[in-house]
Amino acid sequence: MMDVVALGELLIDFTENGLSEQDNPLLEANPGGAPCNVLAMLKKYGHDVGFIGKVGRDMFGDQLERAIRSVGIETEGLLRDETVNTTLAFVKTLEGGDREFSFYRNPGADMMLSENDVENCRDLIESCRIFHIGSLSMTDEVCERATKRALAIAKEAGALVSFDPNLREPLWDTLEHAHEMIDYGLSQCDILKISDNEITWFTGEEDYDAGVKMLRERYNISLILVSMGPEGSLAFSGNTRVCVKPFIQKNTIETTGAGDTFCAGVLHYVLEHGLRTYNEAELKNMLTTANAGASIITTRRGALSVMPDVEEIRELIRERSDENSKREFY
Repeated sequence: MMDVVALGELLIDFTENGLSEQDNPLLEANPGGAPCNVLAMLKKYGHDVGFIGKVGRDMFGDQLERAIRSVGIETEGLLRDETVNTTLAFVKTLEGGDREFSFYRNPGADMMLSENDVENCRDLIESCRIFHIGSLSMTDEVCERATKRALAIAKEAGALVSFDPNLREPLWDTLEHAHEMIDYGLSQCDILKISDNEITWFTGEEDYDAGVKMLRERYNISLILVSMGPEGSLAFSGNTRVCVKPFIQKNTIETTGAGDTFCAGVLHYVLEHGLRTYNEAELKNMLTTANAGASIITTRRGALSVMPDVEEIRELIRERSDENSKREFY
């Protein structure tokens, strides 16, 4: 059995790392892609994880395969495209920690994942407890069909479906198309992790509670998490709503991977306790652990290869325990 299998993009994030002697920006080639970031953190929690996706048969594809192997992600579903190069993303960190992306993906290898590729990975999908996707595997027709086929296999096998929209506007032909595909993902998932800007964009509601209310009326989602950056996070389960403050870091470098680390913390809790209606204390514990992990990753460049150890998360929670003695680790 696999605890979690994720499908989607695996790419190189070129992130800023100082200036050259000629005052030009130096860019570091970090392994990235939201689905594998989530898996890398889940592996730190001790879970068995696997990935389905496609990279190019090029130097960056080689780097990515080495990277996910090195962190313990099962690579049976990692495929290599002979004709299309690995997707690249250039990340500029803006004042305040937000990011601006430039993608080289027209096409990129991750877009070439096909239904036939998915069928060849059927055993991997059928073996998992949770199947995790984002929306970027549905930006184009070929990978959209592959994603929908994989979801059908996962649901037939009884797996829970986790969805993180991870909206990247430049990668969509139109925002109407993005809205349609995210609507599809919402209709399929049991667990939703969505950011504050995404829920406002999708629902038109500035108030997150109103946005979640709209989603719950429209979709049958058991657990909804809203990540709010420096404002913390929200969780909704049954009739219970919980808000937990963030762990603010003075030495934050960038926010790449913070949402993915947070998502992994939530999925870890679900794997340990089962998906059900949680009470207030349980949701607080879930969000505390998820927030702590997300906080630590903001102090590092990149994400996939530098996920925090479990003991680091425990220690951060212990350090802040005087602020809230009820915080616990699970």
